[in-house]
Amino acid sequence: MRRFRLRLASLGLLLSSHGMAVQAQNAPPIKPGLWEVKSERLVNGQPMPDMAQRLKDMPPEARARMEAAMKARGGPTGGLKICHTKESLDQGRWQEAQTRCKTDVGSRSGSVWKWHSSCTEPMPSETDGEVTFASPESYTVKTSTTMTMKGQARTSQMTMTASWLGSDCGTVKPFTAPAAPAKP
Repeated sequence: MRRFRLRLASLGLLLSSHGMAVQAQNAPPIKPGLWEVKSERLVNGQPMPDMAQRLKDMPPEARARMEAAMKARGGPTGGLKICHTKESLDQGRWQEAQTRCKTDVGSRSGSVWKWHSSCTEPMPSETDGEVTFASPESYTVKTSTTMTMKGQARTSQMTMTASWLGSDCGTVKPFTAPAAPAKP
């Protein structure tokens, strides 16, 4: 069950991020620089275990890789640190897009963008998402994902809150998401 929750949490982050990257046809109304992103996840209505517990349950080599990655990005107790450049924001590549999904952009006002993604890989899923830009220094992403795993429907809700920390990214490397694949 713990492995399922960890995989689902990772997938939820990818799915929600994928929807934002695809639907961000214009630059999001946020500042370039260093951002801290904190997330809360529910799987089938239950909170995900905290990162310390998830790390404890990992094999030693996987735990070492995860700890090194978290240290580089802010650590397990704080939020994930991300550096967005003006270029990545201008290109609409401000979130990670690594899954193969079809995303339909829904309504989009100046401060609220909505989307729906249907994915076939790494497992079939449907995600509804919404990002609300409270200011150029703050945004919140909410997603709801349903997937079928071993014949059973699973649901997850995730809320990510991002806060701008400043224009200097310090030692955090700029975020570079892959460009969207070219359409045939």
